[in-house]
Amino acid sequence: MALSEFQVCDRDLSDAFLQDYLQADRIAVDTETMGLKPHRDRLCLVQICNPEGQVTVVRIAQGQMDAPNLKQLMESDTVLKVFHFARFDIATLLHHLDIETMPIFCTKIASKLVRTYSPRHGLKELVRELVGEELDKSAQSSDWGNAENLSEEQLNYASNDVRYLLSAQATLVKMLEREERLELAMACFQCLPTIVTLDLMHFDNIFEH
Repeated sequence: MALSEFQVCDRDLSDAFLQDYLQADRIAVDTETMGLKPHRDRLCLVQICNPEGQVTVVRIAQGQMDAPNLKQLMESDTVLKVFHFARFDIATLLHHLDIETMPIFCTKIASKLVRTYSPRHGLKELVRELVGEELDKSAQSSDWGNAENLSEEQLNYASNDVRYLLSAQATLVKMLEREERLELAMACFQCLPTIVTLDLMHFDNIFEH
């Protein structure tokens, strides 16, 4: 299945799409799941976009435990993976597909570090301010489990969550550099795999007294 503005793959990236994305210095990544608890709620979609605007939506089957091409891409040390709230997405990829994602950039963390003039750090607000696009979030709370019969509205929603992320990330990098907080942001991103491991082991508040 293919729609005009993005491709849909089943179970894994195709070999050709993998090679396309491996040529990029950075890609935007997002996931759609049945809920917010990786141990309970299964992974349904993985969405990817490169700087050229090539978007691919990968449908993950129920019970699927690996996706070799996705794993190769997500673990490639030459491609920066940009997420919004990376903590959840990389936990989901690790738990369901045994993917250890690195290197990482999280636009939510970056926003909280540099957009201290605003209490609103959701993707919709970020894209509106930094990219000038209005995201339609009406399909956000959807049943993503019936992957073979997702509506065009759902697929468009999923693709748009990565379509503008790299533009927002580029602006955030400039802001972090200007405010001399980019090094701090990068240190935060490097901590994320450890935090995710703690999350998946059900440790809470480990850094508190």
